[in-house]
Amino acid sequence: MLPWLWKLALLVLMTLGLLSAYLYVMQSRMIFYPNLPGRALTATPRDIGLDYEDVDFTASDGVRLHGWFVSAADARATVLFFHGNAGNISHRLESISLFHRLGLNLFIIDYRGYGRSEGSISEHGSYLDAEGAWSWLVNTRGLAADDIVVFGRSLGGAVAAWLAHRHPPAALILESTFTSVPAMAKRFYPFLPVRLITRFRYDSLARVGELACPLLVAHSRDDEIIPYQEGRLLFDAANEPKRFLDMRGGHNDGFLISGPPYEAGLRAFIDEYTRPRREERSL
Repeated sequence: MLPWLWKLALLVLMTLGLLSAYLYVMQSRMIFYPNLPGRALTATPRDIGLDYEDVDFTASDGVRLHGWFVSAADARATVLFFHGNAGNISHRLESISLFHRLGLNLFIIDYRGYGRSEGSISEHGSYLDAEGAWSWLVNTRGLAADDIVVFGRSLGGAVAAWLAHRHPPAALILESTFTSVPAMAKRFYPFLPVRLITRFRYDSLARVGELACPLLVAHSRDDEIIPYQEGRLLFDAANEPKRFLDMRGGHNDGFLISGPPYEAGLRAFIDEYTRPRREERSL
């Protein structure tokens, strides 16, 4: 090989090595954005006319966490909501309003390091946070597992899939969710050995095939962050009963742009797999 080719090959290898090292070290900051747009809570459900309960609870490792419980009149079920990797619960008022319109209670939490929750976020920590939220609903609130619908959007979908695999709820909803961190990294960096340098897994694809609850996967073909194919792969890997809900719009606004068809799809799925309201049971 000519000397200049050796030098070029060496330069390429060094560049790839430095980039791999950078990605390995900076992964946490590339996945979690607890300070974007800020940790302070900027609103509450009361700003949209809903009463709510401030909930302080503790994960099994002692980290103090925070969430809101928003009640609906004679609710048929309670949604345990896990949000995406940026912002906090105060940035989810549209979703809180939507589930209230569907006649459902909602328990939405901030992961450790987000909002008013203490600690620092990590993959393992997010699982402990989900477990703590489930424990609060079941042990403190007194709900049965088949009274809970677990919902996760984007990164929250990976947390939701982990929890539903461990504690089967009435149903699971995964919206705009990826199959795993290594799979997503491979899409963005196909020229790097991502499976060797990825420290985070969030392997939802491995879990959906073993779920013991109904599954709804919702995804938009226009999603510019998590490709539509990721949602289809999750759906294909799951056993029945399952449904797929096509959305419109981008990753962060798809649930808003999709409008009434999206809301109708959620309602139909939840109505099918949750208990009837009290007055319906008495007929």
